[in-house]
Amino acid sequence: MATKIYETSTIELLDGTELYLIPLKLKYYREFMDTLLEVTKDGQRLDIDNGLIECALICMKQYYPEIKTVEQLEDIADVKMLYEIIKFGGNLGLNEDGSEDEKSKKDVSDKSNSWENMDLVKFETEVFLLGIYKDYEELETSLSLQELITIINTQRDLDYQEKKFLASLQGVQLDGGSSEKEVDPWEAMKARVFSGGRTTDPNDIASFQGPKAAKAGFGVGMGIDYVDMR
Repeated sequence: MATKIYETSTIELLDGTELYLIPLKLKYYREFMDTLLEVTKDGQRLDIDNGLIECALICMKQYYPEIKTVEQLEDIADVKMLYEIIKFGGNLGLNEDGSEDEKSKKDVSDKSNSWENMDLVKFETEVFLLGIYKDYEELETSLSLQELITIINTQRDLDYQEKKFLASLQGVQLDGGSSEKEVDPWEAMKARVFSGGRTTDPNDIASFQGPKAAKAGFGVGMGIDYVDMR
């Protein structure tokens, strides 16, 4: 069972500052992904000459807002640190040389889950309608993509379980079929005979008559009576 929504890390920069690395909030993640896809298009590798600094600088807007320029960032972080920053900021699978690990390659190849095909506005609206955030700005500065998806999946599951419960009260099973258990044909026939054709349910009190009632030790005529309301 998963115990964490996302991976985290802590690194110490060259100036002694400790950064607690978690996935970027949506406000910064959107800019990060747009930049990442632009600099790595056509299969280019992310490196010091191709977008690494730009992506890391976007991450610093969340991790270390005082760092605003490339020059400032280069003074406090080496290349290995930069890879670590963007790895956790973008929740990416990267090797130390900036190449993608096998899991990341597999995720990218699945176009249905790609950033370009994600309807982020739809997902944000679904969470916004829960009434937790006053506006979309607050939502995007509060949640990462992983947190957003976790909330959506949990809320959808809760909604489904509620609908499933309400449906079961009406004898309907949302997973398919009826919530009533299948009755063995032989037991159904005996219930129909003992109840005089009133029911095929062997648990219906109307079927507890005659020999069945005597065997059970209770039933209609043995301390129990009933009124047919049909």
